[in-house]
Amino acid sequence: MAKQLTKRQATWQGGHWITPKRRLALYLRDGLACVWCCRGIEDGAQLSLDHVVCHADGGGTESGNLITCCKTCNSSRGKRSVPAFAEAVAAYLNHGVIAQQVIDRVQAAVCRPVPLTEAAELLARRGTLTAAVRGKES
Repeated sequence: MAKQLTKRQATWQGGHWITPKRRLALYLRDGLACVWCCRGIEDGAQLSLDHVVCHADGGGTESGNLITCCKTCNSSRGKRSVPAFAEAVAAYLNHGVIAQQVIDRVQAAVCRPVPLTEAAELLARRGTLTAAVRGKES
């Protein structure tokens, strides 16, 4: 008997649900750093995107529901709400950051404009998303 897939599993597209230009534009909007913990690419963070309202809870893929996130925070968050995960991040960072500051960063990020033109120009010059993020010509 075949295993029944959940709706999420049936529609999962891996990393192919977003264009490289839009992914790069979101990374640029957020300063090439995780909105949750502030680790950036210069700190060795591997960037990904996180749904503010979790995909499993019906959150969409519009820019206002996506933030740049390091892979560590993304895999740690699971289905936790923004306030719940903000508490966990503040405790993890343990350097005077309070949960409300983390929440404020999330809210500010989703309100900033997404620089699609800048991302397109960077991709045209550097060739690939990886090269654009790392600052190297391909």
